[in-house]
Amino acid sequence: MRNCKIISLLLLGSIVLLSSGCDLFRKMAGRPVSSEIEAKRALIEGSDSLHRLRLDSLILVQKQISDSLSSLDSLTLVRSSLLASRSLKPESRAALTCRYYVIVGTFSKSENALKRSEECRSNDYESQLIQYSNGFTAVGICPSNSLSKAYSSLQAVRSSSFSPDAWILENR
Repeated sequence: MRNCKIISLLLLGSIVLLSSGCDLFRKMAGRPVSSEIEAKRALIEGSDSLHRLRLDSLILVQKQISDSLSSLDSLTLVRSSLLASRSLKPESRAALTCRYYVIVGTFSKSENALKRSEECRSNDYESQLIQYSNGFTAVGICPSNSLSKAYSSLQAVRSSSFSPDAWILENR
């Protein structure tokens, strides 16, 4: 009989333990229960999405800064490739119809400038001879009144094998 009482107490204790779950043991051990764990998980996941939003914002700002720096580099390149027309002959300056020209060659002999001009025409570039007061003759292509268009033309001419050392003449 005594064995029966022990067995029934053990069986009753097992049922109580199985029905109460791990939360009872966690509470007795001073550990967080399931509801506290789920609340903490929701808090962490919420802060993770906030972290992702902050990271996305930082990536966007980094891209904007990178774009600004590349624009600044482009402006520096344009400024180093842009030369004013101070020493042009007055009649040559008056003959220029646009503000910017991509210069693909400057020659002391006008025959060489004419040859380069013919090369330009054979490569589908409209060319113009520009006379300097010191006797040099420049060959200009891609006339434009927009600096951005002139710079785009300069990049295209430099990237082709046609004239990698081209520069922009500003006719003021």
